[in-house]
Amino acid sequence: MELTDRVQQSSEVVAREVGGETVLLHLTEGTYFGLNPVGGRIWSFLDGQVRTLGEVCAMLVEEYEVDESEARADVLALASDLCANGLLDTVKG
Repeated sequence: MELTDRVQQSSEVVAREVGGETVLLHLTEGTYFGLNPVGGRIWSFLDGQVRTLGEVCAMLVEEYEVDESEARADVLALASDLCANGLLDTVKG
C-alpha cells in the first residue's frame, strides 16, 4: 500500500468499542477482529470518510505527536492487514 491510496471502511463491517478495544465484525465472513486503542483511533478517522493513507498518517501524527516515519509504518501495516481481511476498501480516483 502507498500513502496516496484512498481507503474507506467496508460496508460489510460493524465496529464497537469494548473494554478499550475496537472490535470489528465482518458481517459476510462472520469473523471478528480486535484493534488496540491506536488502531481503533485510526479506524475512527475513516468513519464515513474516504481518505488517503497520508491524510490518516498526518492525523495520527498531529493527535499523538509521534514520529512521522513510525506513524507511516503503522498506518501502512494496519491498512494492508485490514484490506487483506476485507475490512477496508480501496477507492479508485
